[in-house]
Amino acid sequence: MSTSKTVALVALIAASPSLAAETPRLGQAISPKDFAAWDLSIGPDGAGLPPGKGTARRGEAIYAKKCALCHGDKGQGQPNDRLVGGHGSLTGAGPTVKTVGSVWPHATTLFDYVRRAMPLAEPQSMTADEVYAVSAYVLALNDIIGFDVVMDAKSLPKVKMPNRDSFFAVYPNSLD
Repeated sequence: MSTSKTVALVALIAASPSLAAETPRLGQAISPKDFAAWDLSIGPDGAGLPPGKGTARRGEAIYAKKCALCHGDKGQGQPNDRLVGGHGSLTGAGPTVKTVGSVWPHATTLFDYVRRAMPLAEPQSMTADEVYAVSAYVLALNDIIGFDVVMDAKSLPKVKMPNRDSFFAVYPNSLD
């Protein structure tokens, strides 16, 4: 493309309001409203968890529809990551099986990850109720909670994960 055609194309794009609205606005301050849409972090204590609730019983149907294709009917993996099992495999002589039930230290991390990254083809497409329910289902499959236990912003941070004591918090300047 010639230089004059390139300049004309850039000018056309810059002048088009609909195209300009879709740009990332690099170099411009982000508004609190725009930032809130991306500020999805959930701490181990549950800070940032949204309103909503769900049980494993409700999550089973959602999981079947949105998760089983990649993670298997019961979280056994294939073709993607295994979510269930591996209890005690981190300390045994056999192979390590890294799953939500064997490695993850906080149930809130599960919620955070599912909410922001799943399903793979449609991240951030599930409602808070759906994410609570799917999280509850994965926890129940790992025998961490019962199928009728309600997960919400108060109960999820209280879940005791099997590997919680194998982690420690590192704070700035704590390693000095």
